[in-house]
Amino acid sequence: MRNSLHVFLVALGALAALAPASADVAPVACAALASQALPHATITRAQLVPAGQFAGTPEGLLAPGAPSLRPYNALPEFCRIAATLAPTGDSDIKIEVWMPADAAWNGKFEAVGNGGWAGQLSLQALAAGVGRGYAIAATDTGHSTPGASFALDHPEKLTDFAYRAVHEMTLQAKALVRAYYGRPERRAYWSGCSTGGRQGLKEAQRFPDDFDGIVAGAPANYMTHLLTQSIWVAQAVVGDARIPTDKYAALHQAVLEACDGLDGVKDGVLDDPRRCAFDPAVLQCKDADTSKCLTTAQVEAVRRIYSPARNPRTGAEIFPGQARGSEMSWATGLAAPAPLSIANDYWKFIVFRKPDWDFTTLDFDRDVARADSLDNGEMNAVDPDLSVFLGRGGKLLLYHGWNDPLIAPENTVNYYESVVRTMGEARTAESVRLFMMPGVGHCAGGDGPSNFDALGVMEQWVEQQKTPGRIVASRVTGGVADRTRPLCAYPAAAVWNGTGDTNQAESFTCRAR
Repeated sequence: MRNSLHVFLVALGALAALAPASADVAPVACAALASQALPHATITRAQLVPAGQFAGTPEGLLAPGAPSLRPYNALPEFCRIAATLAPTGDSDIKIEVWMPADAAWNGKFEAVGNGGWAGQLSLQALAAGVGRGYAIAATDTGHSTPGASFALDHPEKLTDFAYRAVHEMTLQAKALVRAYYGRPERRAYWSGCSTGGRQGLKEAQRFPDDFDGIVAGAPANYMTHLLTQSIWVAQAVVGDARIPTDKYAALHQAVLEACDGLDGVKDGVLDDPRRCAFDPAVLQCKDADTSKCLTTAQVEAVRRIYSPARNPRTGAEIFPGQARGSEMSWATGLAAPAPLSIANDYWKFIVFRKPDWDFTTLDFDRDVARADSLDNGEMNAVDPDLSVFLGRGGKLLLYHGWNDPLIAPENTVNYYESVVRTMGEARTAESVRLFMMPGVGHCAGGDGPSNFDALGVMEQWVEQQKTPGRIVASRVTGGVADRTRPLCAYPAAAVWNGTGDTNQAESFTCRAR
């Protein structure tokens, strides 16, 4: 009886530590947070970093769409907390929470996502958040090794990666924020792209109370099918079908010649690649094989890369194909000499649990069904029912580059349209917006404008009820913004007014085509 009472009191204390509270409490000094009691957490660092004194390695990627990171020596004073979370016996989740001094705090909390299989947290993203006045958190999702080998025979670690690490980080970080400032955050935001986009959607679907606004770029949310399509492309370029790197320039140029003018502006960018019916057969070699033409096998490979991955038995689409216009990144991405490591690792270590698995043996019927069954909704984040998240006022901003060579952009269009069907047009338009970015690669970069302050847009949406319909983005070349263009809430697109500089956003209007 005594042991049962003890367990009950410990659990009650854990819930109290994580529960939001309306009343303020006495703030705790940064160093004193080292002894802060948090459920299944060990605080390993509680350090007050003086203004301009942070010394760290800028590993990881700056959150896509964020303003340029100020130098570390420009950071304000902040409290740096590192902790290890162990919600299960096989969990080893590292998190960091950075909190600016009270006078510099904007009263808000931000959490940032990961890329690929994670395995590290980004000091750059943490610094960017603190520089904006945010209390901010990041996690390695429970492992520090590259690739997916961490998941082999460790199902709890896979669950940590899939969703648990982000949710646990969010709960513990909010508790630390309240302890340090003596009051809870007034708003909470998520920002991430690729894996970070998937993590954001998983939060909206599974833990709708965690965030008020979620920015999810190029989400890898249909993991089992995305990593199937990656192997679909890898198989397409085996043997004689391999496309030498020096042929991609001719292929890309042929696509532009066929379709660049469809949107009324010839600018090296396809406004909507779905309108382009380019057939690579126009490049088929007539005589000798040169860098300016494609062999018969290569023509078929390109067609396969453009086409959706399909079940060979039923013909059902598994995942959309790569968009026309994205060709210049294929050689270092899905059509590289070796399969994309993220996909190869998934099938090796998670589905088949065979490190020597051969990608050429993947069965697009039987094996995909096996992957879906094994995942059972852990990594996949495709649920279109956002009623709880939207019901509490949550906002979701999706964005995706049309030239993304790693995650086919139509996947995000498909998810958005599934939300519209489920939630209704009016409710979706009020709380969910999708911005497709012509000419933009994976998360950022490419020939189209991709630089915009996604978090700033989200702040205005949540805090000032300014629903985004048009976002001006810029393209930076050599440190200079040489093109601006509006990003338009899908399904609208930026249409040239017929006059004015086509490199200036004011020359375009957002409207349906």
